[in-house]
Amino acid sequence: MRRRPGDSGPGERIEDAMTAEPRAARPVPPGRRPTFVAAFVGLAAAAVGLIYGYDTGAMAGALLFVKTDFGLSTLDQEMVTAAVTVGSILGALAARRLCDQLGRRRTMVAVACGYAVFAAASGFAPTYPVLLVARFLLGVAVGVSIVAAPIFVGESAPVRIRGRLLVTYQLATTLGIASAYFTDLALSGAGAWRWMLGVSGIPAVLVTLLVARLPETPHWQVMRGNIEAAAAALRRTRSAEEAATELAEIRAALAAHDRGTFRDLFRRPFRRAGVFVVGLGFFVQITGIAAIVAYSPMIFKAVGFTSDRSAILVTSLVQLAAIIGEITALFLVERAGRRPTLITGISLMAAANVVLALVFGLGVGPGVPAAIAVLGVIVFRIGYSAGFGSLVWVYASEALPAPLRSTGASTLLAVDLLANFVITMTFLSALTALGGATTFGIFFVLCAAALAFVVRFAPETKGRPLEEIHRYWTNGARWDRPRTTVRG
Repeated sequence: MRRRPGDSGPGERIEDAMTAEPRAARPVPPGRRPTFVAAFVGLAAAAVGLIYGYDTGAMAGALLFVKTDFGLSTLDQEMVTAAVTVGSILGALAARRLCDQLGRRRTMVAVACGYAVFAAASGFAPTYPVLLVARFLLGVAVGVSIVAAPIFVGESAPVRIRGRLLVTYQLATTLGIASAYFTDLALSGAGAWRWMLGVSGIPAVLVTLLVARLPETPHWQVMRGNIEAAAAALRRTRSAEEAATELAEIRAALAAHDRGTFRDLFRRPFRRAGVFVVGLGFFVQITGIAAIVAYSPMIFKAVGFTSDRSAILVTSLVQLAAIIGEITALFLVERAGRRPTLITGISLMAAANVVLALVFGLGVGPGVPAAIAVLGVIVFRIGYSAGFGSLVWVYASEALPAPLRSTGASTLLAVDLLANFVITMTFLSALTALGGATTFGIFFVLCAAALAFVVRFAPETKGRPLEEIHRYWTNGARWDRPRTTVRG
Protein backbone atom coordinates (compact mmCIF):
# COMPACT_ATOMS: atom_id res chain seq x y z
CA MET A 1 0.00 0.00 0.00
CA ARG A 2 1.44 3.40 -0.97
CA ARG A 3 0.64 6.74 0.63
CA ARG A 4 1.63 10.20 -0.44
CA PRO A 5 4.10 12.02 1.81
CA GLY A 6 2.31 13.55 4.75
CA ASP A 7 -0.69 11.23 4.64
CA SER A 8 -1.95 10.33 8.09
CA GLY A 9 -2.62 6.88 9.50
CA PRO A 10 -5.99 5.15 9.86
CA GLY A 11 -8.65 7.12 11.62
CA GLU A 12 -7.07 10.54 11.03
CA ARG A 13 -8.33 13.20 8.63
CA ILE A 14 -11.47 11.14 8.05
CA GLU A 15 -13.79 13.73 9.47
CA ASP A 16 -12.24 16.47 7.31
CA ALA A 17 -12.46 14.27 4.25
CA MET A 18 -16.08 13.39 4.88
CA THR A 19 -17.24 16.92 5.63
CA ALA A 20 -15.53 18.34 2.56
CA GLU A 21 -17.68 18.72 -0.54
CA PRO A 22 -15.64 17.54 -3.51
CA ARG A 23 -17.19 18.56 -6.79
CA ALA A 24 -17.76 14.93 -7.78
CA ALA A 25 -19.38 13.94 -4.48
CA ARG A 26 -23.15 13.83 -4.23
CA PRO A 27 -24.34 12.92 -0.74
CA VAL A 28 -26.95 10.19 -0.51
CA PRO A 29 -29.85 10.67 1.92
CA PRO A 30 -29.90 8.12 4.79
CA GLY A 31 -31.83 4.95 3.91
CA ARG A 32 -31.96 5.70 0.20
CA ARG A 33 -32.06 2.64 -2.06
CA PRO A 34 -29.49 1.90 -4.80
CA THR A 35 -28.42 5.15 -6.41
CA PHE A 36 -27.89 5.98 -10.05
CA VAL A 37 -24.12 5.76 -9.60
CA ALA A 38 -24.30 2.25 -8.09
CA ALA A 39 -26.65 1.14 -10.86
CA PHE A 40 -24.30 2.66 -13.46
CA VAL A 41 -21.37 0.70 -12.00
CA GLY A 42 -23.40 -2.50 -12.22
CA LEU A 43 -24.52 -1.70 -15.78
CA ALA A 44 -20.98 -1.06 -17.01
CA ALA A 45 -19.63 -4.24 -15.41
CA ALA A 46 -22.56 -6.18 -16.86
CA ALA A 47 -21.72 -4.84 -20.33
CA VAL A 48 -18.18 -6.20 -19.92
CA GLY A 49 -19.67 -9.51 -18.79
CA LEU A 50 -21.99 -9.60 -21.81
CA ILE A 51 -19.08 -9.39 -24.25
CA TYR A 52 -17.03 -11.86 -22.22
CA GLY A 53 -19.93 -14.33 -22.37
CA TYR A 54 -20.37 -13.86 -26.09
CA ASP A 55 -16.70 -14.48 -26.83
CA THR A 56 -16.78 -17.56 -24.57
CA GLY A 57 -19.75 -19.11 -26.37
CA ALA A 58 -19.16 -18.04 -29.97
CA MET A 59 -16.59 -20.74 -30.73
CA ALA A 60 -19.02 -23.57 -29.85
CA GLY A 61 -21.04 -23.07 -33.03
CA ALA A 62 -18.24 -21.62 -35.13
CA LEU A 63 -16.10 -24.69 -34.51
CA LEU A 64 -18.42 -26.84 -36.61
CA PHE A 65 -17.46 -24.73 -39.65
CA VAL A 66 -13.89 -23.73 -38.73
CA LYS A 67 -12.85 -27.39 -38.60
CA THR A 68 -14.07 -27.86 -42.19
CA ASP A 69 -12.58 -24.66 -43.62
CA PHE A 70 -9.17 -25.21 -42.03
CA GLY A 71 -9.24 -29.02 -42.01
CA LEU A 72 -8.75 -29.32 -38.25
CA SER A 73 -8.09 -32.55 -36.38
CA THR A 74 -9.65 -33.29 -32.97
CA LEU A 75 -6.51 -31.96 -31.28
CA ASP A 76 -6.62 -28.79 -33.42
CA GLN A 77 -10.23 -28.22 -32.40
CA GLU A 78 -9.36 -28.63 -28.72
CA MET A 79 -6.40 -26.25 -29.13
CA VAL A 80 -8.34 -23.45 -30.80
CA THR A 81 -11.06 -23.77 -28.18
CA ALA A 82 -8.52 -23.85 -25.36
CA ALA A 83 -6.49 -20.92 -26.74
CA VAL A 84 -8.84 -18.45 -25.06
CA THR A 85 -8.46 -20.34 -21.80
CA VAL A 86 -4.65 -20.35 -21.94
CA GLY A 87 -4.65 -16.61 -22.61
CA SER A 88 -7.18 -16.15 -19.80
CA ILE A 89 -4.88 -17.87 -17.31
CA LEU A 90 -2.07 -15.45 -18.12
CA GLY A 91 -4.48 -12.52 -18.09
CA ALA A 92 -5.86 -13.51 -14.69
CA LEU A 93 -2.34 -13.80 -13.26
CA ALA A 94 -1.40 -10.38 -14.66
CA ALA A 95 -4.65 -8.81 -13.48
CA ARG A 96 -3.51 -8.47 -9.88
CA ARG A 97 -0.66 -6.17 -10.78
CA LEU A 98 -2.72 -4.25 -13.33
CA CYS A 99 -5.60 -3.71 -10.90
CA ASP A 100 -3.29 -2.53 -8.13
CA GLN A 101 -1.01 -0.36 -10.29
CA LEU A 102 -3.34 1.09 -12.93
CA GLY A 103 -6.50 1.00 -10.85
CA ARG A 104 -9.67 -1.00 -11.30
CA ARG A 105 -11.31 1.42 -13.74
CA ARG A 106 -8.36 1.90 -16.10
CA THR A 107 -7.83 -1.86 -16.19
CA MET A 108 -11.43 -2.35 -17.28
CA VAL A 109 -11.00 0.27 -20.02
CA ALA A 110 -7.96 -1.62 -21.32
CA VAL A 111 -9.97 -4.85 -21.25
CA ALA A 112 -12.81 -3.40 -23.31
CA CYS A 113 -10.32 -2.14 -25.91
CA GLY A 114 -8.72 -5.59 -26.03
CA TYR A 115 -12.10 -7.20 -26.64
CA ALA A 116 -12.73 -4.93 -29.61
CA VAL A 117 -9.34 -5.50 -31.26
CA PHE A 118 -8.93 -9.24 -30.77
CA ALA A 119 -12.52 -10.21 -31.51
CA ALA A 120 -12.18 -8.44 -34.85
CA ALA A 121 -8.83 -10.17 -35.43
CA SER A 122 -10.50 -13.56 -34.85
CA GLY A 123 -13.08 -12.81 -37.50
CA PHE A 124 -10.48 -11.72 -40.07
CA ALA A 125 -8.00 -14.56 -39.38
CA PRO A 126 -6.83 -15.92 -42.78
CA THR A 127 -5.24 -19.12 -41.43
CA TYR A 128 -5.51 -21.46 -38.46
CA PRO A 129 -2.27 -20.21 -36.77
CA VAL A 130 -3.49 -16.59 -37.00
CA LEU A 131 -6.84 -17.59 -35.53
CA LEU A 132 -5.05 -19.41 -32.72
CA VAL A 133 -3.00 -16.30 -31.85
CA ALA A 134 -6.04 -13.99 -32.05
CA ARG A 135 -8.04 -16.26 -29.74
CA PHE A 136 -5.11 -16.43 -27.32
CA LEU A 137 -4.83 -12.64 -27.13
CA LEU A 138 -8.58 -12.35 -26.72
CA GLY A 139 -8.19 -14.77 -23.83
CA VAL A 140 -5.67 -12.47 -22.15
CA ALA A 141 -8.29 -9.70 -22.19
CA VAL A 142 -10.88 -12.15 -20.87
CA GLY A 143 -8.59 -13.22 -18.00
CA VAL A 144 -8.00 -9.64 -16.90
CA SER A 145 -11.71 -8.80 -17.12
CA ILE A 146 -12.93 -11.65 -14.94
CA VAL A 147 -10.66 -10.43 -12.15
CA ALA A 148 -11.11 -6.68 -12.57
CA ALA A 149 -14.89 -6.46 -13.10
CA PRO A 150 -16.02 -8.36 -9.96
CA ILE A 151 -13.45 -6.54 -7.82
CA PHE A 152 -14.67 -3.23 -9.19
CA VAL A 153 -18.31 -4.02 -8.40
CA GLY A 154 -17.50 -5.51 -4.98
CA GLU A 155 -15.51 -2.46 -3.90
CA SER A 156 -17.91 0.11 -5.37
CA ALA A 157 -21.35 -1.24 -4.41
CA PRO A 158 -23.12 -0.67 -1.10
CA VAL A 159 -23.37 -3.86 0.97
CA ARG A 160 -27.16 -4.09 0.61
CA ILE A 161 -26.98 -4.59 -3.17
CA ARG A 162 -23.45 -5.92 -3.64
CA GLY A 163 -24.54 -9.53 -4.11
CA ARG A 164 -27.22 -8.63 -6.64
CA LEU A 165 -24.88 -6.51 -8.74
CA LEU A 166 -22.32 -9.32 -8.82
CA VAL A 167 -24.96 -11.85 -9.84
CA THR A 168 -26.13 -9.36 -12.47
CA TYR A 169 -22.60 -9.47 -13.91
CA GLN A 170 -22.86 -13.25 -14.20
CA LEU A 171 -26.36 -12.96 -15.65
CA ALA A 172 -24.97 -10.68 -18.33
CA THR A 173 -22.23 -13.24 -19.01
CA THR A 174 -24.86 -15.95 -19.44
CA LEU A 175 -26.90 -13.69 -21.72
CA GLY A 176 -23.73 -13.15 -23.73
CA ILE A 177 -23.26 -16.90 -24.15
CA ALA A 178 -26.92 -17.24 -25.17
CA SER A 179 -26.60 -14.42 -27.69
CA ALA A 180 -23.52 -16.16 -29.12
CA TYR A 181 -25.44 -19.39 -29.60
CA PHE A 182 -28.37 -17.66 -31.27
CA THR A 183 -26.00 -15.66 -33.46
CA ASP A 184 -24.29 -18.91 -34.43
CA LEU A 185 -27.70 -20.37 -35.24
CA ALA A 186 -28.69 -17.40 -37.41
CA LEU A 187 -25.41 -17.54 -39.33
CA SER A 188 -25.13 -21.33 -39.51
CA GLY A 189 -27.05 -21.55 -42.77
CA ALA A 190 -24.31 -19.59 -44.51
CA GLY A 191 -21.52 -21.11 -42.43
CA ALA A 192 -20.39 -17.55 -41.63
CA TRP A 193 -18.10 -18.39 -38.73
CA ARG A 194 -16.05 -15.20 -39.23
CA TRP A 195 -19.07 -13.08 -38.33
CA MET A 196 -19.81 -15.40 -35.40
CA LEU A 197 -16.39 -14.66 -33.91
CA GLY A 198 -15.88 -11.04 -34.94
CA VAL A 199 -19.22 -9.36 -34.35
CA SER A 200 -18.58 -8.69 -30.63
CA GLY A 201 -15.90 -6.17 -31.58
CA ILE A 202 -18.63 -3.63 -32.36
CA PRO A 203 -20.31 -3.47 -28.91
CA ALA A 204 -16.86 -3.65 -27.29
CA VAL A 205 -16.11 -0.18 -28.65
CA LEU A 206 -19.29 1.17 -27.03
CA VAL A 207 -18.47 -0.57 -23.75
CA THR A 208 -15.05 1.12 -23.75
CA LEU A 209 -16.74 4.52 -23.80
CA LEU A 210 -19.15 3.45 -21.04
CA VAL A 211 -16.48 2.08 -18.71
CA ALA A 212 -14.31 5.19 -19.17
CA ARG A 213 -16.99 7.22 -17.35
CA LEU A 214 -16.90 5.13 -14.18
CA PRO A 215 -15.39 6.44 -10.91
CA GLU A 216 -12.46 4.61 -9.31
CA THR A 217 -13.18 2.43 -6.26
CA PRO A 218 -12.71 3.89 -2.75
CA HIS A 219 -10.55 0.93 -1.71
CA TRP A 220 -8.02 1.58 -4.47
CA GLN A 221 -8.04 5.31 -3.72
CA VAL A 222 -7.19 4.59 -0.09
CA MET A 223 -4.45 2.17 -1.16
CA ARG A 224 -2.91 5.05 -3.15
CA GLY A 225 -3.33 7.54 -0.33
CA ASN A 226 -6.12 9.52 -2.06
CA ILE A 227 -8.32 9.86 1.02
CA GLU A 228 -10.45 12.75 -0.23
CA ALA A 229 -11.14 10.96 -3.52
CA ALA A 230 -12.13 7.82 -1.60
CA ALA A 231 -14.49 9.86 0.56
CA ALA A 232 -16.05 11.42 -2.54
CA ALA A 233 -16.56 8.00 -4.14
CA LEU A 234 -18.23 6.63 -1.02
CA ARG A 235 -20.56 9.63 -0.66
CA ARG A 236 -21.91 9.01 -4.16
CA THR A 237 -23.48 5.68 -3.16
CA ARG A 238 -23.81 5.87 0.66
CA SER A 239 -25.26 8.21 3.23
CA ALA A 240 -22.74 10.52 4.93
CA GLU A 241 -22.78 8.36 8.07
CA GLU A 242 -22.32 5.10 6.13
CA ALA A 243 -19.53 6.62 4.07
CA ALA A 244 -17.64 7.87 7.14
CA THR A 245 -17.88 4.50 8.85
CA GLU A 246 -16.83 2.55 5.79
CA LEU A 247 -13.88 4.84 5.05
CA ALA A 248 -12.58 4.37 8.58
CA GLU A 249 -12.92 0.58 8.27
CA ILE A 250 -11.18 0.50 4.88
CA ARG A 251 -8.23 2.51 6.17
CA ALA A 252 -7.92 0.43 9.33
CA ALA A 253 -8.04 -2.85 7.40
CA LEU A 254 -5.42 -1.71 4.89
CA ALA A 255 -3.14 -0.37 7.62
CA ALA A 256 -3.36 -3.61 9.64
CA HIS A 257 -2.17 -5.76 6.73
CA ASP A 258 0.03 -3.92 4.29
CA ARG A 259 1.18 -6.91 2.22
CA GLY A 260 -0.68 -8.57 -0.62
CA THR A 261 1.53 -11.12 -2.39
CA PHE A 262 0.63 -14.63 -3.49
CA ARG A 263 2.78 -16.05 -0.67
CA ASP A 264 0.85 -13.99 1.89
CA LEU A 265 -2.35 -15.67 0.72
CA PHE A 266 -1.15 -18.92 2.30
CA ARG A 267 0.32 -17.47 5.49
CA ARG A 268 -1.48 -16.88 8.75
CA PRO A 269 -3.95 -15.41 9.37
CA PHE A 270 -5.29 -15.81 5.82
CA ARG A 271 -4.19 -19.37 5.02
CA ARG A 272 -7.74 -20.73 5.26
CA ALA A 273 -8.92 -17.98 2.89
CA GLY A 274 -6.21 -19.02 0.43
CA VAL A 275 -7.29 -22.66 0.58
CA PHE A 276 -10.88 -21.61 0.03
CA VAL A 277 -10.28 -19.47 -3.06
CA VAL A 278 -7.96 -22.02 -4.69
CA GLY A 279 -10.38 -24.87 -4.04
CA LEU A 280 -13.38 -22.89 -5.21
CA GLY A 281 -11.65 -21.86 -8.41
CA PHE A 282 -10.70 -25.47 -9.13
CA PHE A 283 -14.14 -26.96 -8.52
CA VAL A 284 -16.01 -24.31 -10.51
CA GLN A 285 -14.60 -25.64 -13.78
CA ILE A 286 -13.42 -29.19 -13.12
CA THR A 287 -17.02 -30.29 -12.48
CA GLY A 288 -17.89 -30.01 -16.18
CA ILE A 289 -19.20 -26.57 -17.18
CA ALA A 290 -16.32 -26.01 -19.62
CA ALA A 291 -17.35 -29.12 -21.55
CA ILE A 292 -21.02 -28.09 -21.64
CA VAL A 293 -20.32 -24.54 -22.83
CA ALA A 294 -17.61 -25.36 -25.37
CA TYR A 295 -18.90 -28.64 -26.77
CA SER A 296 -22.70 -28.73 -26.33
CA PRO A 297 -23.40 -28.99 -30.09
CA MET A 298 -21.03 -31.97 -30.30
CA ILE A 299 -22.55 -33.59 -27.20
CA PHE A 300 -26.02 -33.30 -28.74
CA LYS A 301 -24.81 -34.78 -32.00
CA ALA A 302 -23.33 -37.66 -30.01
CA VAL A 303 -26.69 -38.42 -28.34
CA GLY A 304 -28.74 -38.49 -31.54
CA PHE A 305 -29.15 -35.08 -33.21
CA THR A 306 -28.23 -35.52 -36.85
CA SER A 307 -27.53 -32.04 -38.25
CA ASP A 308 -25.23 -29.18 -37.23
CA ARG A 309 -28.13 -26.73 -37.25
CA SER A 310 -30.33 -28.84 -34.96
CA ALA A 311 -27.43 -29.29 -32.52
CA ILE A 312 -26.83 -25.52 -32.40
CA LEU A 313 -30.58 -24.87 -32.03
CA VAL A 314 -30.87 -27.18 -29.02
CA THR A 315 -27.71 -25.64 -27.52
CA SER A 316 -29.26 -22.17 -27.89
CA LEU A 317 -32.50 -23.23 -26.21
CA VAL A 318 -30.62 -24.96 -23.38
CA GLN A 319 -28.74 -21.72 -22.71
CA LEU A 320 -32.07 -20.11 -21.85
CA ALA A 321 -32.17 -22.50 -18.89
CA ALA A 322 -28.92 -20.95 -17.69
CA ILE A 323 -30.61 -17.56 -17.69
CA ILE A 324 -33.36 -19.02 -15.48
CA GLY A 325 -30.65 -20.16 -13.09
CA GLU A 326 -29.08 -16.70 -13.00
CA ILE A 327 -32.41 -14.99 -12.33
CA THR A 328 -33.08 -17.48 -9.54
CA ALA A 329 -29.71 -16.66 -7.99
CA LEU A 330 -30.43 -12.94 -8.34
CA PHE A 331 -33.38 -13.34 -5.97
CA LEU A 332 -31.83 -15.91 -3.64
CA VAL A 333 -28.36 -14.49 -3.05
CA GLU A 334 -29.58 -11.67 -0.76
CA ARG A 335 -32.45 -13.69 0.73
CA ALA A 336 -31.41 -17.31 1.25
CA GLY A 337 -27.72 -16.39 1.37
CA ARG A 338 -24.56 -17.41 -0.45
CA ARG A 339 -24.00 -20.89 0.99
CA PRO A 340 -27.50 -22.36 0.54
CA THR A 341 -27.66 -21.05 -3.04
CA LEU A 342 -24.26 -22.54 -3.88
CA ILE A 343 -24.98 -25.90 -2.23
CA THR A 344 -28.31 -26.24 -4.05
CA GLY A 345 -26.70 -25.46 -7.40
CA ILE A 346 -23.93 -28.05 -6.96
CA SER A 347 -26.49 -30.67 -5.94
CA LEU A 348 -28.42 -30.09 -9.19
CA MET A 349 -25.18 -30.42 -11.19
CA ALA A 350 -24.42 -33.76 -9.52
CA ALA A 351 -27.92 -35.06 -10.30
CA ALA A 352 -27.61 -33.94 -13.93
CA ASN A 353 -24.32 -35.80 -14.34
CA VAL A 354 -26.00 -38.99 -13.11
CA VAL A 355 -28.71 -38.53 -15.76
CA LEU A 356 -26.18 -37.98 -18.55
CA ALA A 357 -24.08 -40.97 -17.46
CA LEU A 358 -27.18 -43.18 -17.52
CA VAL A 359 -28.21 -41.95 -20.98
CA PHE A 360 -24.82 -42.81 -22.43
CA GLY A 361 -24.67 -46.06 -20.48
CA LEU A 362 -28.10 -47.33 -21.59
CA GLY A 363 -27.69 -46.28 -25.21
CA VAL A 364 -27.97 -43.03 -27.14
CA GLY A 365 -30.09 -42.30 -30.18
CA PRO A 366 -32.87 -40.10 -31.55
CA GLY A 367 -36.09 -39.81 -29.59
CA VAL A 368 -36.36 -40.46 -25.85
CA PRO A 369 -32.61 -40.89 -25.08
CA ALA A 370 -31.77 -37.62 -26.83
CA ALA A 371 -34.62 -35.83 -25.04
CA ILE A 372 -33.44 -37.13 -21.64
CA ALA A 373 -29.90 -36.00 -22.44
CA VAL A 374 -31.20 -32.52 -23.23
CA LEU A 375 -33.08 -32.52 -19.92
CA GLY A 376 -29.87 -33.50 -18.12
CA VAL A 377 -27.94 -30.64 -19.72
CA ILE A 378 -30.76 -28.23 -18.84
CA VAL A 379 -30.66 -29.25 -15.17
CA PHE A 380 -26.87 -28.97 -15.19
CA ARG A 381 -26.98 -25.45 -16.64
CA ILE A 382 -29.62 -24.28 -14.16
CA GLY A 383 -27.63 -25.73 -11.25
CA TYR A 384 -24.34 -24.28 -12.42
CA SER A 385 -25.73 -20.84 -13.19
CA ALA A 386 -27.59 -20.57 -9.89
CA GLY A 387 -24.64 -21.89 -7.90
CA PHE A 388 -21.03 -21.82 -9.06
CA GLY A 389 -21.68 -19.50 -12.01
CA SER A 390 -23.13 -16.74 -9.85
CA LEU A 391 -21.38 -17.24 -6.53
CA VAL A 392 -17.81 -17.47 -7.85
CA TRP A 393 -17.96 -13.76 -8.74
CA VAL A 394 -19.48 -12.90 -5.37
CA TYR A 395 -16.81 -14.77 -3.42
CA ALA A 396 -14.00 -13.57 -5.71
CA SER A 397 -14.84 -9.96 -4.90
CA GLU A 398 -15.99 -10.04 -1.29
CA ALA A 399 -14.53 -13.10 0.49
CA LEU A 400 -10.99 -11.78 0.82
CA PRO A 401 -9.44 -8.92 2.85
CA ALA A 402 -8.58 -5.71 1.02
CA PRO A 403 -4.77 -6.19 0.88
CA LEU A 404 -5.27 -9.62 -0.72
CA ARG A 405 -8.42 -8.96 -2.75
CA SER A 406 -6.82 -8.57 -6.15
CA THR A 407 -4.22 -11.26 -5.40
CA GLY A 408 -6.87 -13.69 -4.17
CA ALA A 409 -9.30 -12.99 -7.01
CA SER A 410 -6.48 -13.36 -9.51
CA THR A 411 -5.43 -16.67 -7.95
CA LEU A 412 -8.99 -18.00 -7.74
CA LEU A 413 -9.72 -17.23 -11.37
CA ALA A 414 -6.32 -18.43 -12.60
CA VAL A 415 -6.98 -21.82 -10.96
CA ASP A 416 -10.51 -21.72 -12.38
CA LEU A 417 -9.12 -21.17 -15.87
CA LEU A 418 -6.45 -23.84 -15.45
CA ALA A 419 -9.18 -26.37 -14.63
CA ASN A 420 -11.13 -25.01 -17.62
CA PHE A 421 -8.11 -25.66 -19.82
CA VAL A 422 -7.79 -29.24 -18.56
CA ILE A 423 -11.45 -29.98 -19.36
CA THR A 424 -11.40 -28.16 -22.70
CA MET A 425 -8.28 -30.00 -23.84
CA THR A 426 -9.40 -33.47 -22.72
CA PHE A 427 -13.19 -33.68 -22.97
CA LEU A 428 -13.54 -34.67 -26.64
CA SER A 429 -10.74 -37.19 -26.30
CA ALA A 430 -12.27 -38.62 -23.09
CA LEU A 431 -15.71 -38.83 -24.68
CA THR A 432 -14.19 -40.83 -27.55
CA ALA A 433 -11.85 -43.04 -25.51
CA LEU A 434 -13.85 -43.60 -22.29
CA GLY A 435 -17.40 -43.12 -23.48
CA GLY A 436 -20.06 -40.75 -22.21
CA ALA A 437 -21.08 -42.90 -19.22
CA THR A 438 -17.60 -42.92 -17.69
CA THR A 439 -16.89 -39.29 -18.57
CA PHE A 440 -20.04 -37.95 -16.91
CA GLY A 441 -19.59 -40.42 -14.04
CA ILE A 442 -16.25 -38.74 -13.35
CA PHE A 443 -17.97 -35.36 -13.38
CA PHE A 444 -20.47 -36.69 -10.80
CA VAL A 445 -17.64 -37.72 -8.46
CA LEU A 446 -16.05 -34.29 -8.86
CA CYS A 447 -19.39 -32.60 -8.06
CA ALA A 448 -19.65 -34.66 -4.86
CA ALA A 449 -16.15 -33.55 -3.87
CA ALA A 450 -17.06 -29.94 -4.63
CA LEU A 451 -20.14 -30.18 -2.43
CA ALA A 452 -18.10 -31.50 0.49
CA PHE A 453 -15.52 -28.73 0.02
CA VAL A 454 -18.13 -25.94 -0.02
CA VAL A 455 -19.88 -27.29 3.09
CA ARG A 456 -16.52 -27.31 4.87
CA PHE A 457 -14.95 -24.03 3.78
CA ALA A 458 -17.43 -21.53 2.28
CA PRO A 459 -18.38 -18.68 4.65
CA GLU A 460 -21.82 -17.07 4.61
CA THR A 461 -21.00 -13.46 3.68
CA LYS A 462 -24.55 -12.19 3.17
CA GLY A 463 -25.04 -8.81 4.85
CA ARG A 464 -21.40 -8.52 5.91
CA PRO A 465 -19.30 -5.42 5.13
CA LEU A 466 -16.01 -6.22 3.40
CA GLU A 467 -13.98 -5.22 6.43
CA GLU A 468 -16.01 -7.56 8.66
CA ILE A 469 -15.28 -10.43 6.26
CA HIS A 470 -11.62 -9.44 6.66
CA ARG A 471 -11.92 -9.96 10.42
CA TYR A 472 -13.63 -13.33 9.88
CA TRP A 473 -10.39 -14.77 8.51
CA THR A 474 -8.16 -13.12 11.11
CA ASN A 475 -10.44 -14.52 13.85
CA GLY A 476 -9.85 -18.10 12.71
CA ALA A 477 -12.91 -18.31 10.43
CA ARG A 478 -15.27 -17.04 13.15
CA TRP A 479 -17.60 -14.04 12.97
CA ASP A 480 -17.23 -11.42 15.68
CA ARG A 481 -20.95 -10.58 15.67
CA PRO A 482 -24.27 -12.00 14.43
CA ARG A 483 -25.10 -11.21 10.82
CA THR A 484 -26.93 -7.95 10.27
CA THR A 485 -30.11 -8.27 8.23
CA VAL A 486 -29.75 -6.03 5.20
CA ARG A 487 -32.88 -5.39 3.25
CA GLY A 488 -32.37 -5.52 -0.52
